[in-house]
Amino acid sequence: MLNGAWTARLRELPWLIILVVTLIGSFGLVVLYSAAGGSLQPWALKQGIRFAVLLVVMVVLAQVPLSFWLRWAYAIYGAVLLALIAVEALGRIGGGSRRWIDLGIIQLQPSEFMKLAIILALARYFHNLPRTFVSTAGGLWLPLLLIGVPSALVLVQPDLGTALAIGFGGVAMLFLAGVRLWLFGAAFASLAAVMPIAWRFLHDYQRKRVTIFLDPASDPLGAGYHITQSKIAIGSGWLTGKGFLQGSQSHLDYLPELHTDFIFATMAEEWGLLGGLFIIVAFGIVLVWAIGVALTARAQFARLMAMGLAWTLFFYLAINMMMVMGLAPVVGIPLPLVSYGGSAMLTVLMLLGIVMGVSRQRRDNMLAR
Repeated sequence: MLNGAWTARLRELPWLIILVVTLIGSFGLVVLYSAAGGSLQPWALKQGIRFAVLLVVMVVLAQVPLSFWLRWAYAIYGAVLLALIAVEALGRIGGGSRRWIDLGIIQLQPSEFMKLAIILALARYFHNLPRTFVSTAGGLWLPLLLIGVPSALVLVQPDLGTALAIGFGGVAMLFLAGVRLWLFGAAFASLAAVMPIAWRFLHDYQRKRVTIFLDPASDPLGAGYHITQSKIAIGSGWLTGKGFLQGSQSHLDYLPELHTDFIFATMAEEWGLLGGLFIIVAFGIVLVWAIGVALTARAQFARLMAMGLAWTLFFYLAINMMMVMGLAPVVGIPLPLVSYGGSAMLTVLMLLGIVMGVSRQRRDNMLAR
């Protein structure tokens, strides 16, 4: 009977989405193989092992009941927040930032997991909050605190991109929960008013990224080098690309961070517009499915959690692609399932596993209000 129950649960999984996710991850391995000059080392082999293991983790998470996430949402948020605090004292410094905790066999970036934890915590909070209190000062002070504290901790690492991602996820949850639009307008106006003050607290390299975004040609061989080479790589790919293993920008080391932040440019040079459309369409299928899961869930917690996680995935995609095309400042956001890295891949596959769990149980009345 146990085997029969597991077989039934596996049948409930969205196998089309699992196939699409597998295709995206596999395409990412092909791009990493080419980025290394036609070698499995140092990126493709490690990434492939991670991907295979984490696909299993995703399927396992899809079996977790929604009541578990509801019960442990605050505890998960608290654990990740403690890990962020631990980063300040014990974290490993890399690339000028203190972001990782070295566990020996793996290096974890707690800020990545906060992108999920903030969604869970706010979904839990608004699940029990009467709609009449959603836009009141008494109803908003705790969510703003839950968003502000981890965003500030990540910002001082410093990691502006991840801090923005956490903040974006939190603000999206406020919107989804029904906070009145005029409050967002007031917040935006206040933010614009303090922007000159906030500018003074940015690191020099962060200010440089913003100025280069506004005028890349002002320093083409310095701070503007990354985005200039990225545009050259993407533009030179045309419709079908230069061909597998034929990317000159990447293989001749003109394109920095070709296996992480700028992997979309690495891909576009060899696979062209068609390769870019494959990634966009594939992720579009996943996003439409996730939004559909949220819209058909009966419980408020499930609806908010699934939609918030979908918006988090969208933020990953939109900012990375806009960044490499020069449509947004370079803030260090990876391309999900394609960029090399364990923490980001774990975060995205956990995200998808949780949404799959909502999909399996979305018509369950157990959590419905």
